[in-house]
Formats: sequence, structure tokens, C-alpha cells
Amino acid sequence: MAVKLVIVESPAKAKTLSKILGSGYVIKASMGHVRDLPEDKLGISVDKDFEPEYRTLPARRSLIKEIKELANSASAVYLATDPDREGEAISWHLIKAANLQKDGIPLRRVSFHEITKEAVEQAFKNPHPVDMKLVDAQQARRILDRLVGYKLSPLLWRKVLKGLSAGRVQSVAVRLIVDRERERTATRT
Repeated sequence: MAVKLVIVESPAKAKTLSKILGSGYVIKASMGHVRDLPEDKLGISVDKDFEPEYRTLPARRSLIKEIKELANSASAVYLATDPDREGEAISWHLIKAANLQKDGIPLRRVSFHEITKEAVEQAFKNPHPVDMKLVDAQQARRILDRLVGYKLSPLLWRKVLKGLSAGRVQSVAVRLIVDRERERTATRT
């Protein structure tokens, strides 16, 4: 009998789930994200509706290969990443990177907010599709971070300190500080 493949984010969760689900399941940890934007260029086609160019992370290539092999011999694949936008995006990236939407292999998304026998069993009884609204929200955040930070971060490295990042949050915070400092110095003169 073929086993069922379950993919989670962390090794600790994999270990706990294996105790709950038993021997009919193989549990693998994705170790977080498996794909991201390239490090060496912007990776976003601004002219093509801000389409991201994802690449499999080099550190995850062997894991993706292993997941593909396990999925090919599994009776079903369960994506049990965290029930938030990052977890939803990780599930979507796993589907794309490992080509999990193959004919004949059931693909199921399961979510649970606690790792108890009852919560896990309930989640596996009620699978659902990947929530593309959460995936889109994560992608929008990631694209915005890249668009803002990709050009600003090198400026910070040259002017302030190597390794600082300028993302959507940091940029707004810097703007608030600059505005407040301008107000403060304007009242002095």
C-alpha cells in the first residue's frame, strides 16, 4: 500500500505529526520557502503586470527532488504548511517547484491551528484548496519589498551600514523620522 505524503514547514512539526498520523504517512519538512525572487536582479517584470520571476532556492533543490520522488509513489499528497499567508504561499510554491499537480495523485491542503490529535484529524477530514487570495497577498508583499528595497538597500549600504535593508516598512519608518526631524529643526529656527 502506498503511503501518503505530508509536507509541513518545520522538522519539529514533522516529528510531532508522525506520532499523531502513524506509519501510513511520510512527513517531510520544507524548511520554509522553497522558491524566491533571484538575488542578482530585480526579478519582477514591471512591464508585464509586475509578474515575479521565481527560482528554486539552491539549498532546497535536493529537497524538491526528494519530494517529487516521494509524491510519485504516494497515494495522496497533503500540504500542511502554516495556516497564514506565508504558509499558503509555501504550499503554492511547493506545488509549482515539485510539479505536484500531476494526474492521478490527489493533492490536498490541510490547515490546523494546534498540533493535537483532534485538530489534525479534523483537518485531514476537511481538506481544502490552496487559498489563492492569501498567496496573492504574500506575493504582493514580497514584490513590494523587492521594488522598494532592491534599489534603496545598496544606497543604505554605501551611506550608512553594509547589510541594512530598505523594505516597505523600513522606508516608511525612515520617512517618518526624517519628517519629524525636519519639524523639530524648523521650530528651533
